[in-house]
Amino acid sequence: MPDGTMLAALYRGTGPAAEVLEVVEVARPDPGPGEVRVRVAVSGINPTDVKNRAGIMTWPIDGFQVPHHDGAGTIDAVGPGVDPGRIGEQVWLMMSAHGNAWGTAAQWCVVPEWKARRLPPDTDPLLGATLGVPAVTAAYALTADGSVEGRDVLVHGGAGAVGRCGIELGRWAGARVITTVSSEAKAEVARTAGADLVVDYRTEDVVAAVRGFSAGVHRVVEVSLAANAAIDTEVCAQDAVVVVFATDGGEAVLPVRPSLLKSLSFRFILLYNLDREALELASGVVERALDDRALTLPPITRFALEDIAAAHQLQESGPFGRVLLDIP
Repeated sequence: MPDGTMLAALYRGTGPAAEVLEVVEVARPDPGPGEVRVRVAVSGINPTDVKNRAGIMTWPIDGFQVPHHDGAGTIDAVGPGVDPGRIGEQVWLMMSAHGNAWGTAAQWCVVPEWKARRLPPDTDPLLGATLGVPAVTAAYALTADGSVEGRDVLVHGGAGAVGRCGIELGRWAGARVITTVSSEAKAEVARTAGADLVVDYRTEDVVAAVRGFSAGVHRVVEVSLAANAAIDTEVCAQDAVVVVFATDGGEAVLPVRPSLLKSLSFRFILLYNLDREALELASGVVERALDDRALTLPPITRFALEDIAAAHQLQESGPFGRVLLDIP
């Protein structure tokens, strides 16, 4: 390729992956004030990325959009106002494509410098590319309402991207972690991540299992309030917080009386709505956990950049583990 160009996957309008995604040669972006440019090694795909591309949840496209919030790579240029000492730093990327045409599905991306988070030098970039949205979501859910040290935490969907991060971060923060799963294979993922109690909700009575283990859960990381509202109100301790980060299962019916009697709080979070301070605090939790080697690589499926449409299709099918793109 000519100097100053790069390969990027992009879409110019929303729709099915095979119809709107293309891999093309484009001009390599330069960082502006307060920005860094990252040579991307690995790009991570989240449910939010495929929903944006499909038009289910999206923002206006200014000509084109390079997708994907998550990734890992090395800073190779900085804009005005950014410490030149960051050049050469290995980083993981957070919310790269939010309000920005340059997501991580390209050889280079440009982001505000605070969205390029320090990755310990000997850390596998594959792990770095699995952090971003799920790790920051889990960190915020666990820590925004106070410490969970010495507390019991319930993480629903422990084999999912957010759930698995929630298990590892919860254990690192000093909590006892209970999780729910839907199969033995997923139970093994959760046990490997360090869950203290794993409950298969398809074959076990979740309330009985949790009550047999815990006198009361203090924090819930909730992926499906529609399915779990009654369970959460039954197993929570007084003044517990249920943090809802997804809408799996549709609309929920909230048991009001038991929630009232226990003074439960229900917090609904969307990373897009968090301000920079909140995102940086949660990202700082992830960075400290990385320093302590508390986060590990989940099951992954890897695709080449040119196979991005197939990678999106797999993500839409509900994959086991994370879907990653290797960037040439």
